[in-house]
Amino acid sequence: MNKSRRSALSITTAALTLALGVLTLEEPAYAGELPGNAQGSNTEQSGGGDGKGIYAAARIQYSGSVAKGGGTGNVTSSDVNWTPPPCWYAPYLGAKDFKKEMSKHLEGQLNTPGMTGTAGAAISETQRHYEDGYGWTDTPGYKDYNVENDGKGMFWAGVENPNEPDYLKRTSCTDLPFWVENGDAPPPQYEEAITPEILAALAYQHMELPDTEVTLAPEANTKVNLPTWAWLDKAVFDEVQATAALNVPGFNIQATTTAKPVSLKLEPGTEDAETYPASGECTINADDSIGEPYAKGKADQTPPCGIKYLRSSGDGTYKLQATITWEITWTGTGGAGDDLPNGTFGNDQDITVQEIQAVNR
Repeated sequence: MNKSRRSALSITTAALTLALGVLTLEEPAYAGELPGNAQGSNTEQSGGGDGKGIYAAARIQYSGSVAKGGGTGNVTSSDVNWTPPPCWYAPYLGAKDFKKEMSKHLEGQLNTPGMTGTAGAAISETQRHYEDGYGWTDTPGYKDYNVENDGKGMFWAGVENPNEPDYLKRTSCTDLPFWVENGDAPPPQYEEAITPEILAALAYQHMELPDTEVTLAPEANTKVNLPTWAWLDKAVFDEVQATAALNVPGFNIQATTTAKPVSLKLEPGTEDAETYPASGECTINADDSIGEPYAKGKADQTPPCGIKYLRSSGDGTYKLQATITWEITWTGTGGAGDDLPNGTFGNDQDITVQEIQAVNR
């Protein structure tokens, strides 16, 4: 029997959800080697396995400057329409282990009391797909879960991105698990199959940029109408890298995402202030620093990067926000690479602004 893949999935998706579900990343984290600029590292697991290497679940390993514990990093994309992938397809299990897991789930569901009608038919169809070679257009079936090719490839399945808040998006990779030979690319119809570009986006999502406290002069207490100089030295303003890698027998890819600082935006925390330059955007210098350190004798000069407060903060403080824009690029396996949307990350600093006290004689 032959039918279009999409029409078949209208009933087999229910079977997948009941029998296997989209794989979640639940197993223990694996600490990878940390480069010199590392903030933390962890590995996400894409499912179970019996620890026999080729049968083990695929794992995405994060290293470099990434958030600890597998959480989302602190970078905010400047493009509100850009989001990391909510789910993807990745190597899951070898044929023997997949047969063990899938057949157990299918038998359990078929033996569930009341499992009849459309749901029961969908599960039976899924069972035929893996046991009896039942397939449809562009999706061939398998005989005995393809165990005769065990060790020559892996079944791939959908993986949820645990940091995606939208449940429907996170669980949208619902195609039935499919076989990929070692060394082959996944079939082209699986557009969400893991690639270096997807790994680059995930590395971006996990990237942890360093806290950046702008040097000020005067440092924390300034005067009304007195220019406050702001700068960042090159030594504390360097590029940051995060790497995501997936390594299983016959399929090894990686991508490194690099964030390079390009500008600093100052927001005084009050409308009663002027910024230098007027836009508040301080661009990077030729030596990769930003602004210019204050030096004795420059008190009356206009700083290339800074603020002048026009009103006292009274008994409180102003929240000076310093936000750095980072240019994001990536490179990956096979010479792939491109730009990603710029990222931003900012810190708040408390500024006390006092009136200049005149002395009457």
